[in-house]
Amino acid sequence: MAKKKIKVQGLVIHLENVDNKDYVSLTDIAKKSSKVKPSHLIQNWMKNSNTLKYLMTWERVHNPSLKVIQMDDLLLDSMDNRVILSPKEWIKKTNAVGMIQKTGRGGGTFAHEEIALDFCYWLSPEFKVYLNKEFTRLKKEEFQQKNLEWHISKITDNIEEVRNLLDTIPFQNPARNRIKGLEEE
Repeated sequence: MAKKKIKVQGLVIHLENVDNKDYVSLTDIAKKSSKVKPSHLIQNWMKNSNTLKYLMTWERVHNPSLKVIQMDDLLLDSMDNRVILSPKEWIKKTNAVGMIQKTGRGGGTFAHEEIALDFCYWLSPEFKVYLNKEFTRLKKEEFQQKNLEWHISKITDNIEEVRNLLDTIPFQNPARNRIKGLEEE
């Protein structure tokens, strides 16, 4: 299966499937700002206490195995200008599920779509609007494809049921009856 990607304002953003949910590349989004290295930009976003509060709330709602005690320590650390929190440390210390780190080619920081939108809002509210629009279009397209596949599957099942029903009609031409035709061979 080909990796999914979307294009927003000329920027290609990769998506990673995690537990049947699309995680958006924060690294790709951070490339929108060419002034700062993407990893540093993500760390600057995570330094913001409002960002950490948002991430904490998101994880509390979506993550039953969250390490809550470490979160308070991280929030206190965020007020110290000398402390830098990376996504990797965040994931390790809190058992977070809203972000993942991938290494190697195509790697970087990926986040659940809601978290990615929060990052976009911090980076550029205008970009957030366009990303949201493109992501919604992608989801609508995927839904229509799945819906079409479901309908085709149902039609195929119904055709097979009708064929099986027709095979049970008594006194029909044996050549037309698939079951009796197979028995005679």
